[in-house]
Amino acid sequence: MYTIRKARTMLSQLVKEAAGGKDVIITRGKLPVVRLVAIKPVSRRKPGTLKGKLKAKPGAFDPLRARELKAWGIE
Repeated sequence: MYTIRKARTMLSQLVKEAAGGKDVIITRGKLPVVRLVAIKPVSRRKPGTLKGKLKAKPGAFDPLRARELKAWGIE
């Protein structure tokens, strides 16, 4: 555990520790107030991943009727 004052001076080191999986707790006095955690890397989306997994009802992509266009403010 690190106090806020100590965490300020050691921020780069604490970030490295948290990125490495260590549990980093920052306290205000003796009271723990913050846990510094690493963010999981975001994976890039792959085209075609959902191919064959989603189904649309027949007519789902048909043009909208006049009543529906009006409801959307398109006339």
